[in-house]
Amino acid sequence: MAEISQGGGGDKGGKVRSKKQSTRIDMTPMVDLAFLLLTFFVLTTSLNKPQTMEIRIPDKDDPKNQQKPIEINEERAITLLLSGENKLYWYPKINPETLQETDYGVDGIRKILEENEAKINAKFGGKEQSMFVFIKPMDDSNYKNMVDILDEMKVVDIKKYALMEPTGQDKNIINQYASSMGATTPTE
Repeated sequence: MAEISQGGGGDKGGKVRSKKQSTRIDMTPMVDLAFLLLTFFVLTTSLNKPQTMEIRIPDKDDPKNQQKPIEINEERAITLLLSGENKLYWYPKINPETLQETDYGVDGIRKILEENEAKINAKFGGKEQSMFVFIKPMDDSNYKNMVDILDEMKVVDIKKYALMEPTGQDKNIINQYASSMGATTPTE
């Protein structure tokens, strides 16, 4: 591993001086070990796996998907309107005039979804008659809003929801709500 060179000097007589001995360290075994360790840790480390959301979207051109619309009891439905600036509006399907604003998270939409799900399960008897959520992203909403609301659907364990285009009525309701609150209209 390490060598010490011992050089022989000529005997010239006189004062004897001690010679400095040079050392040479062979780095090859250390480099081999470093690369073995690096290879070991690279091969045994698990990398972050991408997190994906599974969304099943039917084919538009598939003739078996061209069936009559599914009938939903309006008392079991709730509509979520995703707007810009991380604003979230919701109303029960049977009464769009009761539009309310909330935020994302535990004390916002999650609490509302859990409370409505509990009411519907108590009224209609069980999880098979669960709540149905219509999710309508407005033109000014962003991708993060959509991911956040789909995460909330997963957390609250709501299996029945639909992504839909907002109607003119939805935009008018938001504009009326914003003007009644004294804010500028978000969809203009």
